[in-house]
Amino acid sequence: MKPYADIAELIETLESEITHLTAQINTLKKEPSSFNEQVIFKYIDTCSTGKTKDFVRSLGVKSERGSLFSSGDVTKLVKNGAEDISPELLAIAQKMASMKNKNGKHR
Repeated sequence: MKPYADIAELIETLESEITHLTAQINTLKKEPSSFNEQVIFKYIDTCSTGKTKDFVRSLGVKSERGSLFSSGDVTKLVKNGAEDISPELLAIAQKMASMKNKNGKHR
């Protein structure tokens, strides 16, 4: 939490955090609207590129290269996104990846 000058500023900061968290929750409650969003949801759920790759492979989907989907493909999707992924959902996935990279395995 950021430092604050008085109670009013603290309340404003906390209300802002509530608004942000509510928006994230609403984003996570939505059904995926594309295959790429489905992959991103799986990544958020498992926080693992390997488990997400296994999920995609189990569906029989191949990468853009025409080969088996790899962990690197998941990482690329989380990093770069795609046109059919909502920016809000992608931001959550990127935050999860950042938390994992900074703190190691966080589950």
